[in-house]
Amino acid sequence: MFDIGWAEMAVIAVVALIVIGPRDLPRALYTVGRWAGKARGMLRELQQGMEDIAREAEFEDMKKKFDAAKKLDVKREIGNAIDPDGQMAKALDPVATNERHVPRSSPELEEDEEPAPPAASPAAAPGDSGSSAETAGRPAQTS
Repeated sequence: MFDIGWAEMAVIAVVALIVIGPRDLPRALYTVGRWAGKARGMLRELQQGMEDIAREAEFEDMKKKFDAAKKLDVKREIGNAIDPDGQMAKALDPVATNERHVPRSSPELEEDEEPAPPAASPAAAPGDSGSSAETAGRPAQTS
């Protein structure tokens, strides 16, 4: 951390022994140890605070990206990627294609004639006497 080698530590120990004295040296080392512990604790708290700030910033970025993704219209984006000028959409539009290919009326029908009703269902056999649900409400045919 401070790049202090064994030689420097030995010089500091000899100077401390001479300046502080052998009687007060253990109490001084204990006090220095407590200061070092407090400094480490403060550095640890500072590092955790910085990591929390970084996490919150990442969280805010992720929240912004998530909100942007929620607002994204996937169908429109895919449509723009596949057909940016809209020509395919116009070609495949059923309303536009029906206007171009309107079937003309049959020449056999005149304006005041109505088309024939649909054919009878295959469930009703020709020999039924009117017992089916389709003939209910109509008078039975007699031959």
